[in-house]
Amino acid sequence: MMQALSAAHPVWFCDVWGVVHDGVHPNTATIATLRRHRAAGGSVLLLTNSPRSAAGVARQLDSIGVPRAAWDGIVTSGDVTRSLMAAVPGGRLHHIGPARDLSLFEGLDVRRVALVDADAVICTGLFHDDRETPADYAATLAAMKARNLTMICANPDRMVRRGAHLIFCAGALAEAYAALGGRVEMAGKPFTPIYDLAMAEAARLRGAAVSKDMVLAIGDGPDTDIKGAADHGLAVVLVADGVIDASAGLAAVAETVKARVPHARIAATVHHLAWD
Repeated sequence: MMQALSAAHPVWFCDVWGVVHDGVHPNTATIATLRRHRAAGGSVLLLTNSPRSAAGVARQLDSIGVPRAAWDGIVTSGDVTRSLMAAVPGGRLHHIGPARDLSLFEGLDVRRVALVDADAVICTGLFHDDRETPADYAATLAAMKARNLTMICANPDRMVRRGAHLIFCAGALAEAYAALGGRVEMAGKPFTPIYDLAMAEAARLRGAAVSKDMVLAIGDGPDTDIKGAADHGLAVVLVADGVIDASAGLAAVAETVKARVPHARIAATVHHLAWD
């Protein structure tokens, strides 16, 4: 199936977490298919809601064991986030998220400050996503709303799978803040800036203009990967077993996602990206 889609769509925008790896181990079937697509003349652009820079994601992939032969380029939510951070008047930002995301601040004319001194808040995730939930941030979000601070959400994903567990991401905190009436700026999928950047990067990699019909999106998140592809006119492969319970079968998964994103052009629903 993926072989036919490779011939029809030379450019693949492939999600990372839940598709290429599960946060712990690489998906060997997916990696083999990405390599075969490239060998057939296709291009693979990893399109991720990671709050890190492209270089930071590349290092993470190296550490997990994802070979660089599986991809041509990376576009991240973090890349878009940095432009939003740089545009904050005053440049004083309070950071919510783990220390591993602090590279996002490098090279920017901004300062990391306490919440009481902040002009805006940058959220890259939960401080301790292995044991915290959005409920642990109720007081912080209320304090932000009292000062009418904008939250810049570096990762619109609500949840991702890490090994056998689902963990909350920055998108869950952004959703909770928006429910309080707080203003949120989103950087990644399904929003336009990351797709504009991805299309430009794909054209740069191939040395020629890339039309939307050339692109196949691949992902597991209904509200990010699938909706983003649908909103931007891209065909998409839905990968089950990521953040969706696929125990009822692939047809049921596709039906559930189609109900949530009626305008999605789902080319296939799969457990893994098998080439044949």
